[in-house]
Amino acid sequence: MKAIWKDIVLAESDCTVVVENNHYFPPDTIHKEFFRPSKSHTHCPWKGEASYYSIEVNDETNHDAAWYYPHTSEAAKAIEGYIAFWKGIEVIQ
Repeated sequence: MKAIWKDIVLAESDCTVVVENNHYFPPDTIHKEFFRPSKSHTHCPWKGEASYYSIEVNDETNHDAAWYYPHTSEAAKAIEGYIAFWKGIEVIQ
């Protein structure tokens, strides 16, 4: 699987975990130079508190376009620390 925005591959992995139709990429498969920590957080009743990254490519920013759960509930341990995408970021095979 690949996560792509503005023709740039942000993450690539053969080992994503699919939860609620989202592919979660292992943290060591992202290209960290495009990721900027965000102050945003949301809460999922069964996964826990999500943190966000904004994506920067060629001086363009996609705010809060990637999220992850630094500490999950027991039910979501398979995605702890893994990164998922939205806001126009394509996830393709």
